[in-house]
Amino acid sequence: MAYKELNPEEEYVILHKGTERPFTGKYFDNKAEGLYRCKQCGTPLFKSDAKFDSGTGWPSFDDAIEGAVKEVPDADGRRVEIVCAKCGGHLGHVFRGEGFTSKQTRHCVNSISLDFEAE
Repeated sequence: MAYKELNPEEEYVILHKGTERPFTGKYFDNKAEGLYRCKQCGTPLFKSDAKFDSGTGWPSFDDAIEGAVKEVPDADGRRVEIVCAKCGGHLGHVFRGEGFTSKQTRHCVNSISLDFEAE
Protein backbone atom coordinates (compact mmCIF):
# COMPACT_ATOMS: atom_id res chain seq x y z
CA MET A 1 0.00 0.00 0.00
CA ALA A 2 1.30 3.44 -0.93
CA TYR A 3 1.25 6.06 1.82
CA LYS A 4 1.55 9.82 1.52
CA GLU A 5 5.03 11.23 1.98
CA LEU A 6 5.32 12.80 5.43
CA ASN A 7 7.45 15.76 6.42
CA PRO A 8 9.74 15.40 9.49
CA GLU A 9 7.17 16.91 11.90
CA GLU A 10 4.43 14.60 10.61
CA GLU A 11 6.79 11.61 10.90
CA TYR A 12 7.60 12.56 14.51
CA VAL A 13 3.91 12.38 15.49
CA ILE A 14 2.47 9.74 13.14
CA LEU A 15 5.35 7.25 13.02
CA HIS A 16 7.18 7.91 16.30
CA LYS A 17 4.13 8.60 18.50
CA GLY A 18 4.97 12.21 19.25
CA THR A 19 2.52 14.92 20.30
CA GLU A 20 2.04 18.37 18.85
CA ARG A 21 1.82 21.29 21.28
CA PRO A 22 -1.73 22.17 22.37
CA PHE A 23 -3.53 25.03 20.60
CA THR A 24 -1.05 24.90 17.68
CA GLY A 25 -2.70 22.41 15.33
CA LYS A 26 -4.76 23.65 12.42
CA TYR A 27 -7.89 21.67 13.32
CA PHE A 28 -8.31 22.16 17.09
CA ASP A 29 -10.68 25.08 16.47
CA ASN A 30 -12.08 23.97 13.09
CA LYS A 31 -15.89 24.18 13.07
CA ALA A 32 -16.49 23.40 9.39
CA GLU A 33 -18.61 20.41 8.40
CA GLY A 34 -16.81 17.55 6.72
CA LEU A 35 -14.69 14.47 7.18
CA TYR A 36 -11.38 13.99 8.97
CA ARG A 37 -9.05 11.49 7.30
CA CYS A 38 -5.78 9.83 8.27
CA LYS A 39 -2.90 12.03 7.06
CA GLN A 40 -0.81 8.98 6.13
CA CYS A 41 -3.26 6.72 4.26
CA GLY A 42 -6.41 8.81 3.70
CA THR A 43 -8.81 6.53 5.59
CA PRO A 44 -11.93 8.34 6.90
CA LEU A 45 -11.64 8.45 10.72
CA PHE A 46 -14.02 11.03 12.20
CA LYS A 47 -17.07 13.00 11.04
CA SER A 48 -17.33 16.67 11.97
CA ASP A 49 -20.60 16.10 13.84
CA ALA A 50 -18.63 14.06 16.42
CA LYS A 51 -16.18 16.94 17.06
CA PHE A 52 -16.56 19.09 20.17
CA ASP A 53 -14.61 21.78 22.01
CA SER A 54 -12.93 20.14 24.98
CA GLY A 55 -10.77 23.18 25.77
CA THR A 56 -7.69 20.94 25.75
CA GLY A 57 -6.08 22.41 22.63
CA TRP A 58 -6.40 19.33 20.43
CA PRO A 59 -9.25 18.24 18.16
CA SER A 60 -11.66 16.15 20.25
CA PHE A 61 -14.24 13.69 18.95
CA ASP A 62 -16.76 11.68 20.98
CA ASP A 63 -17.11 9.05 18.27
CA ALA A 64 -15.02 7.54 15.47
CA ILE A 65 -16.19 6.01 12.21
CA GLU A 66 -16.88 2.36 12.97
CA GLY A 67 -13.77 0.20 12.54
CA ALA A 68 -11.51 3.12 11.54
CA VAL A 69 -9.70 3.71 14.84
CA LYS A 70 -7.90 1.03 16.86
CA GLU A 71 -7.20 1.31 20.59
CA VAL A 72 -3.84 0.12 21.92
CA PRO A 73 -2.53 0.20 25.52
CA ASP A 74 -0.02 3.06 25.68
CA ALA A 75 3.61 2.36 26.55
CA ASP A 76 3.19 4.52 29.69
CA GLY A 77 0.64 2.02 31.04
CA ARG A 78 -1.82 4.80 31.99
CA ARG A 79 -3.40 5.87 28.73
CA VAL A 80 -4.95 4.24 25.68
CA GLU A 81 -3.36 5.18 22.36
CA ILE A 82 -5.49 5.48 19.22
CA VAL A 83 -4.10 4.59 15.81
CA CYS A 84 -5.51 4.38 12.30
CA ALA A 85 -6.84 0.84 11.96
CA LYS A 86 -5.66 0.69 8.35
CA CYS A 87 -2.05 1.94 8.50
CA GLY A 88 -1.27 2.05 12.24
CA GLY A 89 -0.41 5.76 12.20
CA HIS A 90 -0.48 7.40 15.65
CA LEU A 91 -3.50 9.69 16.13
CA GLY A 92 -3.48 10.47 19.86
CA HIS A 93 -5.27 8.99 22.88
CA VAL A 94 -8.79 8.16 24.00
CA PHE A 95 -10.21 9.12 27.41
CA ARG A 96 -13.49 8.01 28.96
CA GLY A 97 -15.71 9.24 31.75
CA GLU A 98 -14.70 12.90 31.63
CA GLY A 99 -18.25 14.20 31.13
CA PHE A 100 -17.66 16.37 28.06
CA THR A 101 -20.48 14.73 26.08
CA SER A 102 -23.22 12.17 26.72
CA LYS A 103 -21.01 9.53 25.06
CA GLN A 104 -18.39 10.02 27.82
CA THR A 105 -15.61 9.56 25.26
CA ARG A 106 -12.91 11.94 24.06
CA HIS A 107 -10.68 10.94 21.18
CA CYS A 108 -7.89 13.49 21.63
CA VAL A 109 -6.22 13.73 18.22
CA ASN A 110 -3.16 15.52 16.88
CA SER A 111 -4.18 17.86 14.03
CA ILE A 112 -0.99 16.87 12.22
CA SER A 113 -2.29 13.27 12.02
CA LEU A 114 -5.37 14.43 10.06
CA ASP A 115 -6.46 15.81 6.74
CA PHE A 116 -9.84 17.56 6.52
CA GLU A 117 -12.27 17.28 3.64
CA ALA A 118 -14.94 19.96 3.80
CA GLU A 119 -18.51 19.09 2.76
